[in-house]
Amino acid sequence: IEKIFKIDEHIGAATSGLVADARALVERARVEAQINKITYSEPIRVTSLSKKLCDMLQLYTQNGGVRPFGSALIIGGIYNGECKLFETDPSGALIEYKATAISSGRSAAMEIFEERYEDALTLDGAIDLALTAINEATDHDTTSNNVEIAVIKIEDEKYVKLSKDEVQKYIDEVLVKEEEEETEESEEDSEEE
Repeated sequence: IEKIFKIDEHIGAATSGLVADARALVERARVEAQINKITYSEPIRVTSLSKKLCDMLQLYTQNGGVRPFGSALIIGGIYNGECKLFETDPSGALIEYKATAISSGRSAAMEIFEERYEDALTLDGAIDLALTAINEATDHDTTSNNVEIAVIKIEDEKYVKLSKDEVQKYIDEVLVKEEEEETEESEEDSEEE
């Protein structure tokens, strides 16, 4: 099941929850991005798209005869060289983060982000941090079969989804680093004894 979607050239979204609801929200986000492009002759801002989507999510919580969407999204993108990352939930709440996670394993991933996130991370460093968090959240069951990675570089502001081989290369690097860290920790413990 696909969990990462391209919304526009400069915006992507990761989903969690009911797959059909997530697809409906992604489709709505794509329509909003196109409406903005046609109306204003410029790409939509990540903040504007996130707010529009959350306004719609909130409407579904207050009317009888409709049910709230059962899906949460992480919406990320770049607009005029500025990176933005938002988390939405079915209530329509919108929170901006520098790094975040949704779904099961969120608390383990957030601990990793809180400990290791730095504003000066490179793209490779950010991917390594995300994979470290995913590896911790999934009890070290990280493979290219259960991980998708999409990036939007500041230079060209273009959404690119990495191939399975590229994802596996990053996973292998993270696993080697974690193995080295565990070896160093066990050597330090041996020295203390």
